[in-house]
Amino acid sequence: MKEIENRIQNQVEEKLAALKQHIEIARNNFIGYPVSKDFDYSEIYDFLKYPINNIGDPFNDSTYKVQTHEIEREVVGFFAKLFRADPKDYWGYVTNGGSESNLYGLYLARELHPKGMVYYSESTHYSVRKNIHLLNIPSIVIRSQENGEIDYEDFENTVKMNRHKPAIVLTTFGTTMTEAKDDVSKIKSILKKLAIQDNYIHCDAALAGSFGAFMEPKIPFDFKDGADSISISGHKFIGSPIPTGVIVTKRSNRDRIAKGISYIGSLDTTITGSRNGHSPLFLWYAIKKMGAEGLQKRYLHSLEVAEYCEKKLNEIGVKAWRNQNSITVVIEKPNAEIKEKWQLATEDNISHIICMPNVSKAQIDSFIYDVQNCEKKIEEPFEFTF
Repeated sequence: MKEIENRIQNQVEEKLAALKQHIEIARNNFIGYPVSKDFDYSEIYDFLKYPINNIGDPFNDSTYKVQTHEIEREVVGFFAKLFRADPKDYWGYVTNGGSESNLYGLYLARELHPKGMVYYSESTHYSVRKNIHLLNIPSIVIRSQENGEIDYEDFENTVKMNRHKPAIVLTTFGTTMTEAKDDVSKIKSILKKLAIQDNYIHCDAALAGSFGAFMEPKIPFDFKDGADSISISGHKFIGSPIPTGVIVTKRSNRDRIAKGISYIGSLDTTITGSRNGHSPLFLWYAIKKMGAEGLQKRYLHSLEVAEYCEKKLNEIGVKAWRNQNSITVVIEKPNAEIKEKWQLATEDNISHIICMPNVSKAQIDSFIYDVQNCEKKIEEPFEFTF
């Protein structure tokens, strides 16, 4: 019996060691996805011993006490301030990621405007289409400009044909492939011009929302610019071992859908019931350590590396470009070997390098060296064998 237990233990240890090695190698070579990996949460690892569950509304008491609701409220408050929300009318919670945050924004909009029509651009994140399907809301896709930003003329003309319906608009602040940013103030102006009073604007700022406040010149995307809710991802620019996100909206809107649940002694206002109580702790720790100044410093570093990357690629004859204030460098789809080694996200004929805070100029130099020294493989013509 002891021999069997030892054999199983050895198999477990070998499997974990192999998995750790695989993950470390994969982590060291990716510059194509928006995930920060320069974090250190070792100071709070002890909290992994506890079954922390943030069930219920973080702004209301619950009978379940093994939770981090107070910490979660501080996280929401930090981003509410960053997004210039009304200090007397904001609410939110820490989600499983940007997709759930977007789902919540659309869910809230649907409950406020049951007969509404959703408008979103063709560059919108793929999760939005799924969320719209889940919520069973009618929708129309708007053309994107060449840089990935929503086509405002097409938006205005399309909304004009549906003026009899409330408008639910999903804008993006940092599209997946080109980090394009929709101007919320322009969207708001178009809705006002068309006299559409029943409207709701949700801003998907998963990628760029964490550093949007520090851009110069500023691109309108927050509450003062006209947004009704904003979502971000915590594991992207800030960094977290667990995928996480934040939704910030108006408390007055949340109040219209809240329902009391006696079983937990709290309000049912979130998408999921049981929620990860460790994620708010990671985000809280990060923003307490960095503060707004630290986030700004991270952004300026990323911006500098992105500018360097764009310049160096163009110098070796690789056409590279960026949107304004962007840390994403767009290039033509490279050789499969390069794409595989550096884990570059690719769509149609373009790929991108995302200069997250952990990406250094030295890494960019290594990438460029590989691009210069990788032979282009000529595709062999495909022939039928019969």
